[in-house]
Amino acid sequence: MKLQGQIVDIINKRIYKGEVTISEGKISNIEEKEHNNNTFILPGFIDAHIHIESSMLVPSEFARIAVNHGTVATVSDPHEIANVLGIDGVNFMIENGKQTPFKFNFGAPSCVPATSFESAGATIDSDGIKRLMANPDIKYLAELMNYPGVLHDDEEVLKKIAWAKHYKKPVDGHAPGVVGDDITTYINAGISTDHECFTYNEALEKLQKGMKILIREGSAAKNFDALIDLLPEHYENMMFCSDDKHPDDLIIDHINKLCARAVAKGMNIFKVLQVACINPIHHYNLDVGMLRIGDAADCIVVQNLKDFKVLKTYIDGELVSDCGNSKLSAKAFKNLNNFNTEKKVVADFRIASEVRKIRVIEAMEGQLVTNELIAEATIKDGNLIANTSTDVLKMTVVNRYKNDAPAMAFIKNIGLKDGAIASSVGHDSHNIIAVGVSDDLICKAVNLIIENKGGICAVTDSEVKIVPLPVAGIMSDQDGETIAKHYAQLDATAKQLGSTLNAPYMTLSFMALLVIPSLKLSDKGLFNGSDFKFTTVEVYS
Repeated sequence: MKLQGQIVDIINKRIYKGEVTISEGKISNIEEKEHNNNTFILPGFIDAHIHIESSMLVPSEFARIAVNHGTVATVSDPHEIANVLGIDGVNFMIENGKQTPFKFNFGAPSCVPATSFESAGATIDSDGIKRLMANPDIKYLAELMNYPGVLHDDEEVLKKIAWAKHYKKPVDGHAPGVVGDDITTYINAGISTDHECFTYNEALEKLQKGMKILIREGSAAKNFDALIDLLPEHYENMMFCSDDKHPDDLIIDHINKLCARAVAKGMNIFKVLQVACINPIHHYNLDVGMLRIGDAADCIVVQNLKDFKVLKTYIDGELVSDCGNSKLSAKAFKNLNNFNTEKKVVADFRIASEVRKIRVIEAMEGQLVTNELIAEATIKDGNLIANTSTDVLKMTVVNRYKNDAPAMAFIKNIGLKDGAIASSVGHDSHNIIAVGVSDDLICKAVNLIIENKGGICAVTDSEVKIVPLPVAGIMSDQDGETIAKHYAQLDATAKQLGSTLNAPYMTLSFMALLVIPSLKLSDKGLFNGSDFKFTTVEVYS
């Protein structure tokens, strides 16, 4: 097979008319040649850090959509399913991914559970990490979210890092806002990347100290604008990633969009494409082609180098997407899950108190970090309740692995004026998380999730809508187009109920993520992520 077009040689910083010959999945020849084809041939895009589960799609279905945007590979942390099902969940992701030519590169989840302050469905200790690291399908030790454990020489954490070093596999970082001597200690432990930077200066310091920085633009966390100006000088040590990408967003674009945005800012095309296509291969030692003779034929044809509209995607020489039509077929698989809690009653969501002040989680658009606010309490019949006029809504996290009392808190900026929304996608332990305007509706939403053993939903007094997620309570067994459509409809419903957030369900899912400050809620209670300890809803002073 021969491809003609403008060949983009990222490594040698050249663009020239030529022809690429592909045989037996490899590039057997590249030569300069005159022709009339003005499309561009370049290496495929790589998402350098993504949780496939956050697309609500199993890997084979994620691949079927992603190839339409020129993505040929991902560096994927199966942390979400691992927190539900442990190593069995990791193996499910690997095996399902192998049913497609797409190049999934899975890591060993380093923090299962993410902290000791929440209930997860499984544990992966250092012996489990040893077992995973010995597996050639595992390419790296995934994000070390327990940065306090690194800084304080936690024995288990250091053993996990040691096993990664033993097998000569890189260690991914997760250190939001960690700077100064602390980040130096963190890096010196052997941690080489961070995708959690949300300011220019934070990322610059980490780059100067030798870290690779990933520019993240996902469905919830969006750091592209804050970090992209670092690329011209530091392009050799940067990568693009999504981290979390919901299905309705994945249908529209992927890493190709980040390239278009960077080029629109006047950035050098070769530097942008090195970040998007080359750097992850070198850092993670990926078996992905770079458009060189002898490489795997993992390449794409794009209409131009401005909007990067993908015309064709090839993986190992196989045409996997043609003009936006995926050539990959859906794959059959067996659902697996872990859901063991009983339905709740409205009284479970009462907060009996006469206190005048309460702590409130302030959600922030496009960020995983939150703020802590102090607000006036609204009390009815001795129960702390939501106040829609001040947008202080009631929130719960319910343990889905055993029958336990719900944890309660309050949250601002979700924006609901009516109803409740709930999800069993609740990072990192994936317990049930819900927000609503009344205890009755919160209870109704939580019970709808329990009945379906996983999903995302919206409820009012008169209506219920749910997208079931029967695979580990976090992924669908439907095709990508169907789940994207249904998710978009549910997202619209949440906004009709008053939410002003760009991605209300994605934002909701991170309100239980304790390892990112400042104030979050686990199934065990309200948690201060800055001090790394529990706090109270009531404020007495």
